[in-house]
Amino acid sequence: MPVLGALTRRVGHHRWFGAAVRLLVPADRLVGRLTRGRVVALGLIPSLVITTTGRRSGKPRSNPLLYVPDGDAYVVVGSNFGQAHQPGWAMNLRADPAAEVAVKGRRVPVRAQVATGAERDRLWALLVTEWPAYRAYARRAGGREILVFRLVPTGRGVPGGPTARE
Repeated sequence: MPVLGALTRRVGHHRWFGAAVRLLVPADRLVGRLTRGRVVALGLIPSLVITTTGRRSGKPRSNPLLYVPDGDAYVVVGSNFGQAHQPGWAMNLRADPAAEVAVKGRRVPVRAQVATGAERDRLWALLVTEWPAYRAYARRAGGREILVFRLVPTGRGVPGGPTARE
């Protein structure tokens, strides 16, 4: 693990970190767009860019997120750095689970599934192994249910799925 990535994981639980990162999200979106998803979160942590459909606007909305792989799926969490409200992208997925992710420069259509029960517990364990600060975010969220999503590939860009020529 690169030194800067280890340092990021170490300080990620502090309140100031969440505030600072929220200020950097627009720049991270730009870097992700310019590199076609190859560089997200400065390459410090496994990240993707999710594009959802705005539940009110109907417009595409893109956000960089940490993810962990689960088979061929991607697992993401609506922690919102421990804020009391759900992140907009999570609410968008609740309204319309069809989305697209850009991972390492590859665009993949996905369908979001909200994890519950034992499945949520299993996926949460994967997430906190990658980013221990999620535990602090859950405490700070003030009892808000932190949503865990499993993003399952659907179609184009999926290994064994249809190709762009079909």
